[in-house]
Amino acid sequence: METPMENLHAYMSEAAAEAARVARGVTPDQLSAPTPCDKWDTRTLVNHWVLYTSHGLEHRALRKQLPEALTERDFAAEPDWAQAYAAQLDRAVAAWADPAVWEGEVDLGFAKMPAAEIASLVVKETVVHGWDIARATGQQYRCSAGLAQLILKVVDEHAEVYRQYEGFAEPVALPDPDPAPDSVTAFDRALALSGRDPRWAGR
Repeated sequence: METPMENLHAYMSEAAAEAARVARGVTPDQLSAPTPCDKWDTRTLVNHWVLYTSHGLEHRALRKQLPEALTERDFAAEPDWAQAYAAQLDRAVAAWADPAVWEGEVDLGFAKMPAAEIASLVVKETVVHGWDIARATGQQYRCSAGLAQLILKVVDEHAEVYRQYEGFAEPVALPDPDPAPDSVTAFDRALALSGRDPRWAGR
């Protein structure tokens, strides 16, 4: 990614704060609700979200693999999961505050990628799945224009690879923005390119 480390870390902090806010708004009775991610209910998506965007993010910074105990954990079954997630997000963001962490590559176990690229991908996961959870639980998702542009860039660069591994669905067609250019935002375009309908309102 060409985004300077300082900017990317600021966007990581923004995404983490919004993820923590959305998580606190999820009620136990909503965990069985459908989400914009086909085949994943809210509980399944929460577990994926918590694992990779907080624990996974910190482990990438520390150049450690996720232990099996974490990958098998049902975070959503814990009464205080949202509070624990917020605390873990803080630890993860703090781990990336060290400029040295952004240097070199991260070993994913099956491949190696530049640290900054890994960070951008996890920020994308934090935001996109944060939007998924927000929509599934009747909440609004807040995303600054700068963060939205970053997410659009990351999605655009990696969409086809995600689709190869069924991480993204096919792109969603958006309304023609010509009559009102501002009616389709960068975040809308990022969501649509990732196979999500920005107008999704549950089903």
